Amino acid sequence: MTWNYIIHIGIISVALLAAALARARIRFFQRYLIPAPIVAGIFLLVFYNFFAHRLGLKSDFLGEIVYHLLNISFISMMLRVIPESRNRTKGNRAIAANVAAVMAQYGLQCFFGLLVTALLIATVSPNLFPAIGFSLPLGFELGPGQAYSIGVTWERMGFSGASSVGLTMAAIGFLIGSFGGVMLINQGIKRGWIAKEYREKINQKSIRTGFFSRVTTDRPIGSFLTTDGESLDSFTYHIALVMATYLISWGFLTGISALLGLIGPLGRDLAESLWGINFIFSSFCALGVKMVMRFFKVETTIDTATCNRISGLSVDLTVAASLGAISLVTVQGYWLPILALVITGSILTLVVLPWYCSRIYDDHQFYRMLVIYGTATGTLPTGLALLRVVDQEFETPVATDYLYSVGIVFILAIPFIMSVNLPAFSVTRNNPSLFWLAVAISAFYMVAAFVAYILIAKKRSFAKASKLFYTEEE
Repeated sequence: MTWNYIIHIGIISVALLAAALARARIRFFQRYLIPAPIVAGIFLLVFYNFFAHRLGLKSDFLGEIVYHLLNISFISMMLRVIPESRNRTKGNRAIAANVAAVMAQYGLQCFFGLLVTALLIATVSPNLFPAIGFSLPLGFELGPGQAYSIGVTWERMGFSGASSVGLTMAAIGFLIGSFGGVMLINQGIKRGWIAKEYREKINQKSIRTGFFSRVTTDRPIGSFLTTDGESLDSFTYHIALVMATYLISWGFLTGISALLGLIGPLGRDLAESLWGINFIFSSFCALGVKMVMRFFKVETTIDTATCNRISGLSVDLTVAASLGAISLVTVQGYWLPILALVITGSILTLVVLPWYCSRIYDDHQFYRMLVIYGTATGTLPTGLALLRVVDQEFETPVATDYLYSVGIVFILAIPFIMSVNLPAFSVTRNNPSLFWLAVAISAFYMVAAFVAYILIAKKRSFAKASKLFYTEEE
């Protein structure tokens, strides 16, 4: 009998309980609205890097649970049945703005990451492997999984320690996403970037401590039953629906991988990349399941609040496990390029991103910026965790609009994914022009996103340009 999964899930659970207690008792965490899963992630980061090996435990399992929980969180979000009360045109504009905002970060991080690399090669590090410039968008935008897997490929091309560099960039990205996001939230409260009614909710005692009142009548309703427990518990029904959808997603992606494998090595490489973004296929399968349920008029058996609970569980576990899965590797000889890339990425996300996000959106600007910021520094769960600080029940359309835009972003990002090895090929094939081709592709993304920004933001494009965050009230 193996206890491996139970032990690691128990460790994550202990960390979450300790973090919840710390949030309830320590004023520092309350003042700066640091989410308990992030605190738990720090606990796990320390435990798995300094103590777990003494007990014969490894953090490998955490990477697996992060992968699956990310997909489950997408499925539970997309299965929600939301009334068609919102203006469709407004929703489409928000999705278009999401796509432009995300692609802007792809273009900016790729372009400036490669330029910083070229500058270092031309000055202080002539032997630097040029692919390191792409470790910024891989670690920040795509997360540790993609950064590690592509880094392994680069190691076979001569980039020693590439996978460790990728993990290091992802680790720093998570930290910047977590603490930088909390800093932005506190600035949003202080400077009035969040609407007054939402600021009042955030200042409630339950938001600060993380727990509701002891008076049961003051506690909100978390979900509604859609099945009679005598037959099948409602929560069991929703978990089964989510996991059945996940199984469909697995089967769908397995079939695509088999077909791509017929093409040859290129097809197999593309199939492996698709498994890294399984959450997109999981989202599409969830939409398909919901469409089938609507066709047979059984979508009323889905309770949106219960889906929120499942999504909340997935996001909390994912954020904590993601930070705990990071290995604090010592990357000797790469401290200077890593420092230069981190400074570049920090400016692009903490300064440039809030500036254009506050002007491109028509509504919920700060909330939408938080999601984009979280995904531009960590992964989607980071963005959702930051959003939950100010929108606990996902009452706003922010999360849903972002999920709808993910598929479009994936299609538009294909050229980026295909060009990620060009800087490495510039070395293995002794053709420096391939590096500059990657720079040109990144520049195209940046310019295209800028044009889209002008078309969407219109008069707000450069309104009050000296302000970091634009609001109508100023």
